[in-house]
Amino acid sequence: MAEFSRVDVTDAAAALLRELTATHGPLMFHQSGGCCDGSSPMCYPVGMFLTGPSDVHLGDIAAGLDDPIEVYMSESQFEYWKFTHLTIDVVPGRGAGFSVEGPTGMRFLIRSRMLTEEEAEAFGVGTPSG
Repeated sequence: MAEFSRVDVTDAAAALLRELTATHGPLMFHQSGGCCDGSSPMCYPVGMFLTGPSDVHLGDIAAGLDDPIEVYMSESQFEYWKFTHLTIDVVPGRGAGFSVEGPTGMRFLIRSRMLTEEEAEAFGVGTPSG
């Protein structure tokens, strides 16, 4: 059986994550739900942003580091995104809020697509239409 993931990372984002890890130590992401930081994936040193019981661990991304980078989202937001696969990418621009890439002149963003039927079944979410 194939192994599926809800999250992935582009090569460009992985390269930036390696640089940021060298400066800040191990990192994690929390997909923001809006408000002051829009809907950007926020990147923090592990321990700076505390997840709680209302956060969903979407999965881990491999960025060519010793340890994978964990990705989280609030449970209420996950209800809207549960049929979606997220890929963390990076583009030129100013990062949002306290995300560690802010001073680099780059910002992380999410590229999304709908889960395939096979992925949705593997994650136990059914399909958007049923």
